[in-house]
Amino acid sequence: MRKLDIKRPALDCLTELQAKQFRQVMLCIIRLAKGPYPNECEKLVGYPYHRFDIGEFRIIYDVENEETVRIILVGKRNDDEVYKRLRNLCT
Repeated sequence: MRKLDIKRPALDCLTELQAKQFRQVMLCIIRLAKGPYPNECEKLVGYPYHRFDIGEFRIIYDVENEETVRIILVGKRNDDEVYKRLRNLCT
């Protein structure tokens, strides 16, 4: 299993989740550490990241040297706020 590196913006979102949602998202993050490229993940255009949707949430992540999965952002899936935050992080 790969190491997990959860960045501050993702941690901030995770701490605001209800217990059920937190568990759902964290289980998915742990699965990404075991296998970072499930069939449902998609490469983001214009970024070196992948995205994975779980329920009503979207996880933005990348894999460093095949040893570490970095969770960049976690956000609501049904709005573009997560992409706005990603643009702000990358500028």
